[in-house]
Amino acid sequence: MSVWQLAGFVLANLVGMAIVLAAVQFAHDVIPVFTGGDSFMRPGQMVVVKRVSTLRTVSGNAPTFREREVKELREQPFVSDVGEFVASQYSVYATIGLGGMQMSTEMFFEAVPDKYIDVNLDRWHYHAGSDSLPIILPQTYLNLYNFGFATSKGLPAISSDLVRQVPVSLRLRGRGGSRNMTGRVIGFSKTLNTILVPLNFMEEANRELAPDVEAPQPSRLLVEVNNPGDDRITTFLEENNYDTEGHDADASKTASFLRTLVGIVIVVGIVITALAFYVLLLSIFLLLQKHTYKIDTLLLMGYSPGQVARPFHLLAILLNAGVFLVALIIVRALRKYYMARLSDIYPNIEYGSLFPAILVGLLILAIVAVLNYTAIRRKVVGVWHLHE
Repeated sequence: MSVWQLAGFVLANLVGMAIVLAAVQFAHDVIPVFTGGDSFMRPGQMVVVKRVSTLRTVSGNAPTFREREVKELREQPFVSDVGEFVASQYSVYATIGLGGMQMSTEMFFEAVPDKYIDVNLDRWHYHAGSDSLPIILPQTYLNLYNFGFATSKGLPAISSDLVRQVPVSLRLRGRGGSRNMTGRVIGFSKTLNTILVPLNFMEEANRELAPDVEAPQPSRLLVEVNNPGDDRITTFLEENNYDTEGHDADASKTASFLRTLVGIVIVVGIVITALAFYVLLLSIFLLLQKHTYKIDTLLLMGYSPGQVARPFHLLAILLNAGVFLVALIIVRALRKYYMARLSDIYPNIEYGSLFPAILVGLLILAIVAVLNYTAIRRKVVGVWHLHE
């Protein structure tokens, strides 16, 4: 066989194999960043709201979810559970004092089931009739004060630990009367952009302070999904004019784009590998054709077709195995490069193994070996049958 033929096969097969293995390994390492536990939001959870249009604003229709819409969302194949935000039906007036400065404001409360909260719940307890109320604030509120309001007013920045130590005086008013309470901030949520109180307190306060007020339909829903990167989520939200708070939609689109890109790269790699395999097979066939007389002589001398074909089998297997090992070295070097870049952005990213690339490479190697064996043996047996 010509040295240049072998070199061409090795180079083409190496490029194809390296592309396929690198794409598989990249998908295994990178896509979980957008859909796993360290994603932009809590894994499998998103806050869904209705899109506020100009027509809705003019008509005065509240952007709330009807029972039918909640049921439709719950029945989607990508949804595992749906929770509702429970809003306060009374007014809330809060006063807080920091460093000799007192601030007061009107505010609101909302409540969600505990399983959706991304804060340590050790102090998240309310006993019926108690005047002490645990509160969870959005992390964005503290950031807005520290990096916006405090900076512009020349005020000192406040740490989250300090906020937890400062009591908040609360005055609640509704049709059923009023109530004074002391609130304590126990944590800051990075995923829920609202002021949270325990669900059992919210139910009690709504019954006590707003006994005749009918509970409104929810304006926001907490949706647990099986895979935040599922393409069907984005499609469903767009078709129903829904939006998500946070970046789950962006994560879904990013993950979908990555999958598409990786799929294209894998297809290109497979095409190159297939062409390289065809070049090798064609070269071996030409070699077999060139030495048909010698092969025929060996067969007539008593050598079996398997013995005659063995050198050609070994040539194909050793070449493919060598290409596989070199491709793994290339993939390992590429992976070291892009994982170093990713760790700068996501310090907690986990370094997995090369198992996906090795598994796919061995699978390709096995398929190619079987095809080579079948084609070479059939050619040798074809020479043997010339005497029949």
